Amino acid sequence: MFGKKRESNIGIPKGRSAAAVKIVLALAILAVLVGNSYYSIQEEEQAVVCTFGSPKAVTTPGLHFKIPFIQTVTKVNTTIQGFNIGYRDGTDADDGTDDTIEDALMITSDYNFIYVDFYAEYRVTDPVKALYASENPAVVLKNIAQNCIRTTIGSYSVDSVLTTGKNEIQSNIKQMILDKLETYDIGIQLVNITIQDATPPTTEVENAFKEVETAKQGKETALNNANKYRNEQIPNAEAESDKILQDAEAKKQERINEANGQAARFNSMYQEYIKYPEVTKKRMFYEAIEDVLPDVKVVIEGEGGKTTTMLPLDSFVTQESSDISGTDSASEDETQETQEE
Repeated sequence: MFGKKRESNIGIPKGRSAAAVKIVLALAILAVLVGNSYYSIQEEEQAVVCTFGSPKAVTTPGLHFKIPFIQTVTKVNTTIQGFNIGYRDGTDADDGTDDTIEDALMITSDYNFIYVDFYAEYRVTDPVKALYASENPAVVLKNIAQNCIRTTIGSYSVDSVLTTGKNEIQSNIKQMILDKLETYDIGIQLVNITIQDATPPTTEVENAFKEVETAKQGKETALNNANKYRNEQIPNAEAESDKILQDAEAKKQERINEANGQAARFNSMYQEYIKYPEVTKKRMFYEAIEDVLPDVKVVIEGEGGKTTTMLPLDSFVTQESSDISGTDSASEDETQETQEE
């Protein structure tokens, strides 16, 4: 009896323990299912949901649901990212190699060696293609960029790369990379690529190019000063030219008016001449004498010593003429007295 009672006492806890284990397992499974049935997307990322090998992009930020153990979610960073070409800042060493010199050393169209450093920025535009079109799209982009950089640098002279051609080189490289990325279609897009630095391979050459750059800057300064002086002088010259033209136009109009006045005066005199030819001739003669000899007084005497006319008629009639007339009168009186005797 003791043995049977002991077995019955042991069997009761075993049944309760099994039920408890089942409940715990059920709760654990439920927790796993619930934990794998949703995911969240941040503003700076997108997700790729894969269902039985069929990927689909989810671009809306927030909380999303998925089928546990059937759908898998991979999140992709869509912010602008970048990498260096030709130099390292301590963070670009993912592959553990140091190819700084090889990436930066290039040859120009005039067969000169030069070190050129670039920084490229990109972002993911299609998360599905970024995950499945290539193993590592950033590496593909870097290889494309290196190819385009070397091709473009090889078509420019070393002087252009170091001085005046940087903006044009950057623009050409960017366009070439964009065209190739469109062909490869790997889900990423180049945002920008810039030249960080360009230096000759030796110190002597670098110093020589610095002197050349200084000379070019001096040339540009001189040209700017010359253009400034020209821009200052041209308005002054134009103003002076306008003044001369205006004065000439005024003089022209004055001469025209004077000529018109003289013509009108001549026509008026001609009309008078037609009416009284002899009187007009004498008047014109007197006026001409007055103009030619303005300070000369002319006295015309008639027969017998008598004063008959003074020329010109108006301007020559002065006090002196009156004196002369008085003298002549006295002479006439004396003559008359002599005749009477």
